[in-house]
Amino acid sequence: MTRRSPLNPLELEVTASSMMAGMLLTFGPDRQTRELTCDCCKAPKERAWNFIHADGAPYAVYFADCYHHTDRDHDAWIDVIFGTWGAGPDQWADHVAFGCRVGPVQGQTSPASTLVTAGLAHPDGPLFGRKLDREAALQHPLLNDFWKVSDFILENDPLVRGHLYGH
Repeated sequence: MTRRSPLNPLELEVTASSMMAGMLLTFGPDRQTRELTCDCCKAPKERAWNFIHADGAPYAVYFADCYHHTDRDHDAWIDVIFGTWGAGPDQWADHVAFGCRVGPVQGQTSPASTLVTAGLAHPDGPLFGRKLDREAALQHPLLNDFWKVSDFILENDPLVRGHLYGH
């Protein structure tokens, strides 16, 4: 089931990235959520997606999958796609996707983010563009921007925040 959620723009001032220095991040107006089933354990999984705007202009798209596994820790997988927006797929040749898993890590009391191969739960195609693996992501010039956007999602998307932090 797909449902639209009205969303008040949530804002975060970003100050430490070369491309995003001083940019104000907000969510786009059309946040979506959907309930799905986990392929590995058939437990429910919830997905949220939306645009991330920087200074009011579309900057990235994210997909966040929140897993309620029956046989292991609950976690979230976040994919963030950077590139050209406002044009059709024929102009998405510059799209690049980063991914991270956020969840329990041994020896830590709070969830931690780890770079993973982007878009594992999504088909290849122009939207995701080049799906970076961990090694390529660690070398990519947009890595700091990815972490800023990921932090914004973790702090402000109500589904992701509630799933990982309980509020």
